[in-house]
Amino acid sequence: MARRNDHPGEQAAQDPIRLLAIRDTPLSVDEVFTAVGDDAAGGTALFVGTVRSHDGGADVEKLGYSCHPTAEAEMRRIAERVAAQFPVRAMAAVHRVGDLAVGDLAVVVAVSCPHRGEAFEACRKLIDDLKHEVPIWKHQTFSDGTEEWVGAC
Repeated sequence: MARRNDHPGEQAAQDPIRLLAIRDTPLSVDEVFTAVGDDAAGGTALFVGTVRSHDGGADVEKLGYSCHPTAEAEMRRIAERVAAQFPVRAMAAVHRVGDLAVGDLAVVVAVSCPHRGEAFEACRKLIDDLKHEVPIWKHQTFSDGTEEWVGAC
């Protein structure tokens, strides 16, 4: 039996963006995963970005994220663009600001699509574009006392 790509479940949802937020409180993988639940989705891709203990060969002592007031609007613009490129059934993204410790969740994004390949591609596009375009800055302090600001996520 041939697969019917004109079935409504094979198409993007009318309003697939279920959750977009910048928060100064701990993030929840469960919240993001639950937000992208959709009966027509055969694949859900989830990405979790955590604070690592090192960067560029140096030990990270502490880290803080800050953002421009337009950051959440930029997240929406990017999410809408990604949703227009893939048959997204549901999408969610949250990013943390404030002081974080090694191991804390910094960003969680998820995308559900009719098939796994589409979900992987859309999720990768979403996190990569968020990282490069949303005005969120990372301030790292290293164990040797040096500091660095990193633009965007």
